[in-house]
Amino acid sequence: MITSLQNRHVKQAVRLRERRQREKQGRFLIDGGRELLRAIQAGVSILQAFVCEPLCTTDESGAALAALSASAAEVLPVSAEVFAKLAFGARAEGVLGVAALPKSRLEELPLPSRPLVAVLEGVEKPGNIGAVLRSADGARVSAVVVADGGTDLYNPNTIRASLGTIFSMPIVTASTGQTVAWLRQAGLTIFAAQTSAKLLYTAADFNRPAAIVLGSEARGLSPAWSDAGVIPVRLPMQGIADSLNVSAAAAVLFYEALRQRT
Repeated sequence: MITSLQNRHVKQAVRLRERRQREKQGRFLIDGGRELLRAIQAGVSILQAFVCEPLCTTDESGAALAALSASAAEVLPVSAEVFAKLAFGARAEGVLGVAALPKSRLEELPLPSRPLVAVLEGVEKPGNIGAVLRSADGARVSAVVVADGGTDLYNPNTIRASLGTIFSMPIVTASTGQTVAWLRQAGLTIFAAQTSAKLLYTAADFNRPAAIVLGSEARGLSPAWSDAGVIPVRLPMQGIADSLNVSAAAAVLFYEALRQRT
């Protein structure tokens, strides 16, 4: 039982709250029973797990604890005080994993015969990325590409907002230039969400192999998405605001594509 906050394993894990340390160590934290269970089920490499059994009171944390016992992870029992130091915010579900950062490239993304790819350009808030991933999972989006993003994918807020769907959704980061070239090479029709577009999203044909591109609320999309062959689409806005939150807009577009495809 680890009871000291100065334990080397604890101190190393706490450092993973910082992006620089995640990149340096090649590891990240998975906090919460549901998120950890989904990571294990998706085949994520769990290196260590900190466990405080008295706090494992939810069905998800109990299931995650059982899954850990069947994994190759090093399970470290800790006191409630130590777990409170490790846990993100006020959340303390009794299980927290340390996982290896996944490494993937655009060229390695598995795509079905009629893919629907989501592209997020310049979206910086981890909560927005996580919420988009949750909608993408629900609407059967094939993969998500974060282009020129301002945050790392495995920020604790991204994982939490995605409800752990980040582990089962094919996702990569790339530059905008790389993303545009890859989409064209893959033969996908590119639909770019633009407030000035003439074509309503309901009139777009998402039945074909396609990509839906969304930008940040502050800056919108870069000029790279204004090239010939890119189809601008818009969501009708009936009030005084000219756009929706990026995660809300993504959900509307993804589910319109799902409606057309089913």
